[in-house]
Amino acid sequence: MRRILILYSTVDGQTRKIAQRMQSRLQATENQVQLAEIDHPPKEMSGFDTLVIGASIRYGKYRPSVIDFVKANQGMLEHKRSAFFSVNLVARKPEKNSADTNPYVAKFLKMVPWQPQLLDVFAGSLNYPALGFWDRNIIRFIMWITKGPTKPSTVREFTDWGRVEAFADRVAGE
Repeated sequence: MRRILILYSTVDGQTRKIAQRMQSRLQATENQVQLAEIDHPPKEMSGFDTLVIGASIRYGKYRPSVIDFVKANQGMLEHKRSAFFSVNLVARKPEKNSADTNPYVAKFLKMVPWQPQLLDVFAGSLNYPALGFWDRNIIRFIMWITKGPTKPSTVREFTDWGRVEAFADRVAGE
């Protein structure tokens, strides 16, 4: 049994949803799992033997708090079993849906001194009706350029839940 902390950063909620799915999967295998936003981590993290960080991309960038947390806690992250997962819409494409081929994972690993033992990337979701005017139109333009869905009524989840559960199993050490 592992004591696992999953920290996440989300913009529209999909990264939280993925972290919650991982939490359920990990708890089903008798692990103790705590979930927290990266902006509000537990005061005491030394009791966890595994740390997982999940972060989403918006306009090609992770939120600054993700980078700040990793840099501030590098020593702890290096001395514990650790994992990182990225959530982005680019990962909807087969040629960019692995940690080795996703440009945002590569960018993240160059930005931080931490090298997690486990890495993965998951496609996020697209919910145009839930977005504000500017976000909806900017993301539609990006989707047009990248040959994704542009219809303003589009609500689509690209996340492969089987892959999320397989990553949770790797985190559990199974």
